[in-house]
Amino acid sequence: MRFGAQPWSQATDWPGLRDVALHAERAGWDAVYTWDHLMAIQGPWRQPIFEGWAVLAAWAALTSRIRIGLMVGANTFRNPGHTAKLAATLDHISNGRAILAIGGAWFEREHEAHGIDFGASVGERLDRLDEAVMLMRRLLDGETIDHAGRFYTFKDTVHAPLPIQAHLPILIGGSGPKKTLRTAAAYADAWNTSGTPDEFAARDAILVGHCADVGRDPALIERTVSFPIIIRDDPADADRALGALLDHNHIDTLGDIPNLLGSPAAIAERLRPYRDLGMVEVVVRLPAPFDAETIERIGEVRDALDALP
Repeated sequence: MRFGAQPWSQATDWPGLRDVALHAERAGWDAVYTWDHLMAIQGPWRQPIFEGWAVLAAWAALTSRIRIGLMVGANTFRNPGHTAKLAATLDHISNGRAILAIGGAWFEREHEAHGIDFGASVGERLDRLDEAVMLMRRLLDGETIDHAGRFYTFKDTVHAPLPIQAHLPILIGGSGPKKTLRTAAAYADAWNTSGTPDEFAARDAILVGHCADVGRDPALIERTVSFPIIIRDDPADADRALGALLDHNHIDTLGDIPNLLGSPAAIAERLRPYRDLGMVEVVVRLPAPFDAETIERIGEVRDALDALP
């Protein structure tokens, strides 16, 4: 199983956010992701936060091996042609390590603050996402596009240079059964969700059903899952580390999802059901100030998981 680090871009400074990507690469992580938000989404929204694509460009220039992407981009922020151009440029800066991760967007406050159209409903935003991802895929694949759709209009549009990767991967984030998972079935190379093993299994069955409807092999879509993880041999030490992170970000919890705290062996046992259900990557949520022991010891979790039948 691969492991991706997701350092929160809020409540930190640039040296901290810069160095966590370098540390993750040295420690053997497979990918590093950050948010796409204009305001802090955990705790008070007035906390400092950095812009996502600019962070990715800096990480891409500073690293040499680790894959790089958002988790996930807000489709409402940009025209899909702009997003595709950003992803292709990132692929060149990183020498072929970019991931285009995208979702429908959900944080209304930052849209209201910046005068960005939030759409009339969740359904409308997800319809917009579906049309946008279709256009991104075509642009990244080198097509020339004439398109007059419900949300977007393109006229004789073609992008150069193309990405370094022959097929730059698109990851869809979200679990909406009717629309998000259908978009993932049609276009995604990877899908990110969270929740318990039973919740994942239920959502995955819906994704497989959508794949049948659109005539796509579900094996073409990598399954990824997102959790907070804190590695300590003593669970009490993990709880104390969690408390310090919560205090720093002015929050009471890391969310109503599994929080994996404890030894590498204990965390591997928690991850085994997901592996057995077909998960290929764990995206680890890392609030600032980024926990150095967890970053350094993730290889122990991988080894413990590999040792489990």
